[in-house]
Amino acid sequence: MEDRLIDEGLGSAEVDGHDIGAEEMNIYITTANPQETFRRVQEILHDRPRGNDLRAAYRDLNGAEYIVLWPKGLDSFSVT
Repeated sequence: MEDRLIDEGLGSAEVDGHDIGAEEMNIYITTANPQETFRRVQEILHDRPRGNDLRAAYRDLNGAEYIVLWPKGLDSFSVT
């Protein structure tokens, strides 16, 4: 998925790496416009299996608190 995001392009956003654990995979993206970048990610990955498991959030580079973008109504978000 990371390669696909890089190949398809995210405008001024930059795919900044990933990590994979036993129960989750994270792709890190640096962007000045999280909502627009997530919209583009959804367009690129719309046909991926397990798309319903996708969760997305952002935080300021120096911040600690995540703001959830997807799914709507998700109360908390963490990266393990």
